[in-house]
Amino acid sequence: MSTRTRTAPDTGAHSPEAAGIITDARQRIDDLDGHIIGLVQERMAVSAVIQRERITSGGRRVNLAREMEILAHYRDQLGKPGTALAMTLLELSRGQI
Repeated sequence: MSTRTRTAPDTGAHSPEAAGIITDARQRIDDLDGHIIGLVQERMAVSAVIQRERITSGGRRVNLAREMEILAHYRDQLGKPGTALAMTLLELSRGQI
């Protein structure tokens, strides 16, 4: 089996050197994804505390002005896709409205 045949299906690379770099980078992405998922779960837990306290004190479950701030922040930092990401985070944290 040639090196190209061995590396291409796993990484799409056509050399062992490129395959090694891709494999290492993919591991770094997997590690980052694990951190991101952990942070999203932490964000969800913090949001649950906020919602619980807001509702217990007689407020609404959702603060739309605050959500608009979050959407703007993500859009400013990441562009239009940032808005979609923020919407997903908000939905995960407070559910659909």
